[in-house]
Amino acid sequence: MSIITLTTDYGLKDHFVGSLKGKILSENPEVQIIDISHDIDPFNTAEASYIIGAAYMSFPKGTVHLIGVDIERNKENQHIAMQWNDHYFICADNGILSMLTQKIVPQKIVAINIHDRFPIEFTDLDIFIQVASHLSKGGLLNVIGKEITSLKEATELQALVADDGNSIKGNIIYIDHFGNVVTNISKKQFLEISRGRPYEILMKPKSIKTILPNYSAIATSDKYPIKTYEGEKLAIFNEAGYLEIAIFRSNPSKVGSANSLLGLNYRDVITIKFS
Repeated sequence: MSIITLTTDYGLKDHFVGSLKGKILSENPEVQIIDISHDIDPFNTAEASYIIGAAYMSFPKGTVHLIGVDIERNKENQHIAMQWNDHYFICADNGILSMLTQKIVPQKIVAINIHDRFPIEFTDLDIFIQVASHLSKGGLLNVIGKEITSLKEATELQALVADDGNSIKGNIIYIDHFGNVVTNISKKQFLEISRGRPYEILMKPKSIKTILPNYSAIATSDKYPIKTYEGEKLAIFNEAGYLEIAIFRSNPSKVGSANSLLGLNYRDVITIKFS
């Protein structure tokens, strides 16, 4: 059975997600539809990029990922479909796929050019549905678009290395349900630049000098129960491979989180300094 995943900023209050699923099933009744998230902050392409990058690997190869965030087709953003790591991605060329393509070169990218084949009242989302249904049935990219070789780059998704190679400057790109903050500094980039040197993670108002292998590694002594460490700050590379700042066993509604207790917010600067 073919799979189409949905990642949007539509929320669940309105009819949009239900309507989207109904239209997909009308085109391909056999397809399985999986929600990744419908709670992306409106028009937040950086957040959408992180979410799809973290989630896509959980699905079988050949899965079609429809990304409904900032999808309006205009003179700056064309519609694209991309085959990457044996998955398919459909979105506007607004930088959302930049985080993926930093890791692996796409197998094929096309600029979707089938808009004039459909009634004038078709929306941008209707076009995405047609493309997703086509691909979910085994259709080829060349049928729905003209091949292109590059995507629009989103500079806010790229952590920067200082000219002297002694620091990496990144930004917070996502805050999760637990209030943990995720940066755009990848483990791969960190290992390439660190070369085993001591380091310090600089952030307001404090710093962290160790990146742990997992959350529970904060319990450094067998003399104390793990509950003793609740509320302490820590840093890890999360399952998606990006630097995450957290409060151990945080609960945003009761004891606070990295977002609230450390005052870390979307787009705040996080710097790793090497010595």
